[in-house]
Amino acid sequence: MTAMQDAKANRVVVDPITRIEGHLRIEAETDAGGKITQAYSAGTMVRGIEIILRDRDPRDAWAFAQRICGVCTLVHGIASVRAVEDALKYEIPRNAELIRNLMIAAQYVHDHVMHFYHLHALDWVDVVSALKADPKATSELAQSISGWPKSSPGYFADVQKKVRTFVEGGQLGIFSNAYWGHPAYKLPPEANLMAVAHYLEALAWQREVVKLHAIFGGKNPHPMFLVGGVPCAISEQGHGGKGRGGHQAGTALNLVGLQTVQNVIRQMQEFVDQVYVPDTLAIAGFYKEWGGMGEGLGNFLTYGDFPEKTMWDTDSLFIPRGAILNRDLSTIHPVDMHADGEIQEFVSHSWYKYSVGDEAGLHPYKGETELNYTGPKPPYEHLDVEQKYSWLKSPRWKGHSMEVGPLARVLMLYANGHEPTRELVGMTLNKLDVPVQALFSTLGRTAARTLESKIIADAMQGWFDQLMANIKAGDVRTFNEKLWEPSTWPKVAKGAGFMEAPRGGLAHYIVIENEKIANYQAVVPSTWNAGPRDAAGQPGAYEAALQHNHVLHDPRQPIEILRTIHSFDPCLACAVHVTDPDGEELVKVKVR
Repeated sequence: MTAMQDAKANRVVVDPITRIEGHLRIEAETDAGGKITQAYSAGTMVRGIEIILRDRDPRDAWAFAQRICGVCTLVHGIASVRAVEDALKYEIPRNAELIRNLMIAAQYVHDHVMHFYHLHALDWVDVVSALKADPKATSELAQSISGWPKSSPGYFADVQKKVRTFVEGGQLGIFSNAYWGHPAYKLPPEANLMAVAHYLEALAWQREVVKLHAIFGGKNPHPMFLVGGVPCAISEQGHGGKGRGGHQAGTALNLVGLQTVQNVIRQMQEFVDQVYVPDTLAIAGFYKEWGGMGEGLGNFLTYGDFPEKTMWDTDSLFIPRGAILNRDLSTIHPVDMHADGEIQEFVSHSWYKYSVGDEAGLHPYKGETELNYTGPKPPYEHLDVEQKYSWLKSPRWKGHSMEVGPLARVLMLYANGHEPTRELVGMTLNKLDVPVQALFSTLGRTAARTLESKIIADAMQGWFDQLMANIKAGDVRTFNEKLWEPSTWPKVAKGAGFMEAPRGGLAHYIVIENEKIANYQAVVPSTWNAGPRDAAGQPGAYEAALQHNHVLHDPRQPIEILRTIHSFDPCLACAVHVTDPDGEELVKVKVR
C-alpha cells in the first residue's frame, strides 16, 4: 500500500488499498486542518466476464461467473443459477433451497470472521504493542468477557513468543501491512495480545468450517452448482445400498456427512458467540468516537435472501427485500428487480461507453459492456475526477446512491421487527453506551457484520433441522430434472438471480435467446459501494463515507481512510478484472 500527499492539491492518494480482494485506489482532498472534503474511489482493473459469457449455454454460466472472484466463489455461482431458474421459471426442490441456504450462511459466517480478524482488525489492533502485554492480565481480560477455553496465562505467553519471533526477525510476515505505533491505536497491550491470539485461532478455525461447502458442493473454493437444484444426491439409507434414482449411496450425502455439517454449524456458533462477538464489543469500547464517523449516504438496499419457501415468494425471505432512504427506518420502500426504472447502471464517470449516450442509465437487462478507457497512461499522479476515473460502473436505485452489505441487512431486519436483531442491536448500543445514530457509521458497519454473523449462525440450525426432517420423511429430492429439456424453453427469456452476498446485494441478470446467452450482466456489492460519481454528481458509498467527519492525523499514514474503507469489506475482484498498462485488452475469448 502506498500513501502519498500532493502538497499543492492537498490530495492524499492511497493506491493500492491493501488487505482487500482486488485493486482499489482512493484519492481524498483535505482542507488545511486535514479534514477530508472530497473523496474519489477508483477500481483500477476491468471486468470482462459478461463478454466471455455471450452465446454460451445458460446452464453453464455459473461455472464462468463463479470465477469472477476467488473469495466469493459460492455466491456468484448461486446468483448465476438463480438467474437461469428465474428466466426459465423452474422450481427447485425444497431440499435444494435448504442446502443452498446452509451453504450461503456458511459463506457469511466464514467470510465475516476472516474479514474481521485478518483484514479489518489490524486497523484497530496494534500487533507490536502486544509484546508489552502481561499474559496473566491478558488471561484475566479474556475470561472477563467470554468463557472461551483458550484463555490461560500460558497460552497467551506462547502467542506472545510467536509475535516476538516475527518482530525480532525484522519481518512481521502476516502482520506486515499496517502503521504500527500510530497514535490512532488505542487498545491496551493486553487487548492487543488477546486479539492477535484470536487472529491466529481464526486461521485454524476456518480450515474446519469450509468442510460444509466441500460436503454439499464437492470442494472449496469454487464448489459445484447445478441449475435446477444442487449436485449432491441424498442417500435414503444414510449408509450403503442404493438411494432413490438408483444412485450409489456411497457417493451420496449420508449420515456421516450430515453429522459433519452439524458439527460445523456448532463450531461456527461457538466461535461467533465466544470469540467474535465479545472481541468486537471489547475493541469497539475503545473507539466509540467512530460511531460518529463514516456514515455516508444514509440510503440502504437489500435484495433479500434465505427463502423459507421459494426465491420467487419474496414475502418468505428471511432477509427481507427493500430500500431505506435518509435513515428513515419507519418506511421500507419496495424494490422491483425487473422494473426498467429502478435498478440502473451509469457510466458517466466510468471507463465504458453506452450506445445510447454515457449520461443515460441502463437496466441490467439492457446493459452494455463496451470498454472505453480515456484516462491517463499509468502510472499517473492523480485521477481526472472531472472525467471518467474508474473501471466500476455506478449502480443506482430510482436515481439514488445506495449502500449494500451487513449494515443494510441488519437495518432491514431491525426495521421489519425481527426480534433477535432488535435484541442484539439494543444490547450492543447499551453495552457501548452509544446512541442509535451510531448504527449509521464506520463503527456501526463493523458491528453489524458481527451481529449478522450471530443471526445467521443461529438460523443455520433451523435450516439443517428442516433438511433432516425431510430426509427422515423420505423426501430426498435435490434436483428438478425438467430443466434439461431446452426444447421446452421459450425462444426469449430473461431472469434476475439475486441474493445477499456477505458484502451486500448481488444480482446476475441474463437474457436468453434461442437457448443461448444473449446478454449477461452482474451488478455486484462492491460496484454499489465502490462505484464513482454519476451524471448528477452523486458520490458512491465509499466516497460519501470518507467525506463524513474524517480528519487525517498523518496523510502519509492515513489509517482513518483504511478503517472506513475496510468497514465495507471491499472485494474489487468482483467488480473488475484486468487490462495491460496501456488499458488495452489482454485476451479475446472466442466461442466455437
